[in-house]
Parts: sequence; C-alpha cells; structure tokens
Amino acid sequence: MRTYMAKAADVERKWYVVDAQNRALGRVASEVASILKGKHKPIFTPHVDSGDFVIVLNAGKVLLTGNKAQQKFYYRHSGYPGGLKAISYGELLQKNPRKVMELAVKGMLPQTKLGRAMFKKLKVYPGSRHPHAAQMPEKWDS
Repeated sequence: MRTYMAKAADVERKWYVVDAQNRALGRVASEVASILKGKHKPIFTPHVDSGDFVIVLNAGKVLLTGNKAQQKFYYRHSGYPGGLKAISYGELLQKNPRKVMELAVKGMLPQTKLGRAMFKKLKVYPGSRHPHAAQMPEKWDS
C-alpha cells in the first residue's frame, strides 16, 4: 500500500465563514490556520497548499482571557537603532481590528513561501458583512 500524496491540481477549494464574535482569539486563530493548511481534509499533504478559503467575521469582537487585554503588546522594528515600536492590544483592536486576527493566524502558519500562499486565502472583516456571497461560503461549525 502506498501513501497518497496530493498534487496542487487535485485540490478543490471551498469557502468557509467563521464567526469570531465572543470567542477567544487564539482558539479561533488555530481553527482558521488548520482550515487554511487543509488539515481537515483527507487529502492533506504537508508540502502542498491543500487548504480552503476562510472568511472571518466580527474580528473586532474577539476576546482575550485574563489580563491579556491590558498586558499584550505587538512589536515591530524599523531596522534602525531605537526603531522599536510597540502598540497595545486595545489600541490595535480599535485602530485596525483585522490586524489582530491576521497576526494571530499568520503566526500559526508555516514561515515559508507555502505559508504565505496559505495566508492569502484568509479574508478578515471587523463586522458581520462580507462581499464574498458569489463564492457561496459555508458556515464552519467548530
């Protein structure tokens, strides 16, 4: 018996809608990352992008447990001396709620070309509306 290895041409992509309202950020992000990788499919192959498209709704209403809402910071560096920038979770959630979910999911995907291709299939919206009705997305039940 031989192990089945999916080819890129064999993959059929679906669209799923995940509602993040009143759910923990990390739990939603790990679920979304798993769908983007294709781990929910029987044809999952680690070196092939076999995942589906994911639409995350209500990203602005995601929760954090404990004191993380006050203590969590996001950092970036310009590359110059003294160029460290920090923004708190609360500030980033008010300024750009999409970025919070995108950063959480991006950190759970492979840090390679394959991971970047998977990340492009993620669509995040801060409210409950999205422009992807033509793709006939299915509701993802967790």
